[in-house]
Amino acid sequence: MSKIITMIPVRMASTRLPNKPLLDVNGKTVMQRVYENVRKDVPGDIVIAAGDKVLVEEAEKFGAKAILTDPSLPSGTDRIAAALKEIDPSGTKYDIVVNFQGDGLNVDPKVNLSLIEMIERTDCDIATCGMVFKNEKDVADPTMVKIVMGLKEGEQEARCLYFTRAAAPYIRDPEKCNNHDFYHHIGIYVYKASSLQKFVSLPVGILEKREALEQLRALENGMNIRARIVDNIKLVDQAPADVNTPEEYEAALKWIK
Repeated sequence: MSKIITMIPVRMASTRLPNKPLLDVNGKTVMQRVYENVRKDVPGDIVIAAGDKVLVEEAEKFGAKAILTDPSLPSGTDRIAAALKEIDPSGTKYDIVVNFQGDGLNVDPKVNLSLIEMIERTDCDIATCGMVFKNEKDVADPTMVKIVMGLKEGEQEARCLYFTRAAAPYIRDPEKCNNHDFYHHIGIYVYKASSLQKFVSLPVGILEKREALEQLRALENGMNIRARIVDNIKLVDQAPADVNTPEEYEAALKWIK
C-alpha cells in the first residue's frame, strides 16, 4: 500500500484577494475548511506548507501540522517540495504526494483518489485531471489551459502530450475526425514523491517560459504525465471551485456553510 501525504500550500501574498487563507467563510477560515475537507476524504498524512508564520500559528489552532517555508518560493509546487524535504529529508517516508491548493475550499478532495490510483496502476510521474470543454468560446480563451492527449472512444484517461493556452489540437478535416473534444486542464496534481523532487530540481523550461505553464517543464524533461477526464470537481455546484477574487469570496459566503 502506498504511503500518501497531502500537502496544502498557502501564503498571505495574494494580489487579488489579500490575506486569503485567513478570510472567514461562515465561521471558519478558508485554510481550515480546505484542511477539514481533505482530512475527511484523502488517506494518509496532511501537512500545510505555509509561506508565513501567521499561517503556521493559525493551523495549530485547529490542530493541523504546518511547516514554515521560504515566502519567496516561486510556486506552490516549490513550497510543498520544500516542506516535504523538511519532513522527510531522506525521501523514503512517502510514495505519493497530493498537492491540494490552499484556496480550493469547494474542490472535492475525492477527485484525488482516482489520481492516486492512476499513479499506483501506471507508475506515471504526475497525475492530473481535465474536463471536456462545453463551448468554443472557452476553447479560444488563453486563460483556460488545454490538454493535448489522444483519447479513444470510451477512454477516460491518457498520457498528456502537451499543455497549451492555444486552441489545440487543430482539427484539419472535421468530417474524417471522430473526436472533436477539447480538454480543459484542471490544475489538480498528484506526484510520485521522487518525481516531485526531480521536477523542482529542473531548470525552468523553454516552453514553460513561452506559455507560462510549469507542467511543460516536466514534459520537456521526459516525465510522464497522465490525465483523467472528470465530470465535476465541486462539492457545491453553485459555488466557485476556489477563491481568487472578491466576487468569488462573496459567492463562497453565500453557498459554503
